[in-house]
Amino acid sequence: MTYELLLLGGGSGVGKSTVGFEVSVLLRARDTAHCLIEGDAMDQIHPAPAGDPERTAITERNIAAIWSNYAALGQSRLVYTNTVSVLEAPMIGRAMGGTAARTTCVLLTAEEQTVRRRLAQRETGSQLAAHIERSLFMARHLDEKAPPGTVRIPTDGRPVEDIARDVLRAADW
Repeated sequence: MTYELLLLGGGSGVGKSTVGFEVSVLLRARDTAHCLIEGDAMDQIHPAPAGDPERTAITERNIAAIWSNYAALGQSRLVYTNTVSVLEAPMIGRAMGGTAARTTCVLLTAEEQTVRRRLAQRETGSQLAAHIERSLFMARHLDEKAPPGTVRIPTDGRPVEDIARDVLRAADW
């Protein structure tokens, strides 16, 4: 079976989770089989496992465990959201069993002012400044390091439904 992988990446506050869930809504409306993994939860462990300071190995193990359950149910399409997902296609492919997946990388973008506003609405604790700085750093890093063929979709001032439709067009799902 050929698997299809849709990776949604971008800095904090660009709308990855919101767009991922909306992509799922649109696919359900079309009766298109798929599954969604919110990647931010795949490496939430402290302290980091020995020898895995970037938490890549535990992320791969967790994706593999979840994907094996989805694959056993006959799923062949995975939507995966995570800040750096567009940089991790090989690891995610391994987690899916090393199968040759057709992969679409989508980098969601937003202007600094939009990111600051969105994160200020979401982050009410002591880490707002750190989240903003990390998001801005990651946006620059991802823009520089995203693999060839990565589709960039701006999210500023746009309805989430329109963004999700653009994502599905990019994936040709």
